[in-house]
Amino acid sequence: MDTNLIVLTLASVLADSSPLVFAVIGETLGEKAGITNLSLDGTILLSAMVGFAVAFTTDNLYLAFLAAMLVGASVASIVAFSSIVLKLDQIAVGFVLTMLCADLSTFFGNPYVRKPGPAVPHLAMPGLGEIPVIGKIFFDQNAVVYLSLLVILAVWWWIYKTQPGLQLQSIGERPAAAFARGANVNAQRFVYTVLGGALVGFGGAAYSLFVKLGWSYHHTSGIGWIALAVVIFGGWHPIRGAIGAYIFGGLQSLSGLAQSVPAFANVPTQVFQTAPFALMIVALLLVSNQAIDRFFSGSPISRKVWQSLRGAPPGALGTVFEQE
Repeated sequence: MDTNLIVLTLASVLADSSPLVFAVIGETLGEKAGITNLSLDGTILLSAMVGFAVAFTTDNLYLAFLAAMLVGASVASIVAFSSIVLKLDQIAVGFVLTMLCADLSTFFGNPYVRKPGPAVPHLAMPGLGEIPVIGKIFFDQNAVVYLSLLVILAVWWWIYKTQPGLQLQSIGERPAAAFARGANVNAQRFVYTVLGGALVGFGGAAYSLFVKLGWSYHHTSGIGWIALAVVIFGGWHPIRGAIGAYIFGGLQSLSGLAQSVPAFANVPTQVFQTAPFALMIVALLLVSNQAIDRFFSGSPISRKVWQSLRGAPPGALGTVFEQE
């Protein structure tokens, strides 16, 4: 295969995966704090619509992304309030909000269906973009892609290298112990869930203003469900989650390239469109399969390596904590 084609494909994967990266990192933050936001698919759909609608109306991309982040934060705040204050089931609330947001995006987005609008401009980094191979992949992109890379590193550093990040892990694993050490567990859960929702909203706007320009019904193609799966696939770790997002983007690119191969000329296009989703589900099943756990538990070394690769959910994920 032509080297230039490989470089262009990798650059495309990095760019097209950026909305999914924002969603995965946002959900990772919330789940690290103990809150499962199952409304991701509806949130991304609604924020994609709002982001495009604001950009179309005002011709201001900054306002568009801000509006989309407010949508994501608002939906996440409902999830957090329902769980922390009303003590409702997080899964049930998330499902209801997913359907509500999807219907709202259809209703309010009707005037903007298939209308041309502004897009995130290309922003190559002077000098760096001219570096062979690496420059084309990482530094010949736009601001959204650069921000996605910065968010990955920033969230990783915050969670694992700072005192507040260690406290975040504590409230997600052992909230009672964190509370005994003076942490306001529920307040922090609320803040991290809302912050994660804002990142999800940013990803929604990135989808309609960069990856798939414009707005149409069911515009984001179930990317929210994939984000939830990738969080699990990545072991609730921001860097591994981002790698999972890029793997999914790579599968989509490979499915697109496969359509141009003569051997697959008679294969229906629907197969290539759905293959990445099916393969991601298979990967998720492999990661969470108990038989594979038993296979790697034969020796302490293999068990330790497998557990570090797989990761484990926060111990208090989805539970209600009552501060006395």
